[in-house]
Amino acid sequence: MNIAELINDENASLVDVRTVEEFNEGHVEGSINIPLDQVPNRVEEFESMSRPLILFCRSGGRSGQAQMFLSQTGMEEVYNGGGWQDVNAMIEK
Repeated sequence: MNIAELINDENASLVDVRTVEEFNEGHVEGSINIPLDQVPNRVEEFESMSRPLILFCRSGGRSGQAQMFLSQTGMEEVYNGGGWQDVNAMIEK
C-alpha cells in the first residue's frame, strides 16, 4: 500500500504531532493532536489506536522522529505521512 491508501484506510488513526498552537491554526479533519514532546509519555495511548497509524506535522521532520521512536518501542504499522497539508490533500473527500 502507498501512503495515500494508508491515509484513506477506514481504520487509520491520524495524529498531528505539531504544537497545540499550530494545530489550532489549521489541521486535518478527524485528526488528533499529540505534540512531539508528549509522544514518549503517551505510548499506551498510541498502542490503543487503530492501525495504520499515520503521523504528520508541518513538513514531515517531527513526524519522522515520532515514527522512529514509536517503531523502536516495537509498535507496528506506524507511518510518517509528511506534512499535514500533504495528508489533507491525499484524503479522498
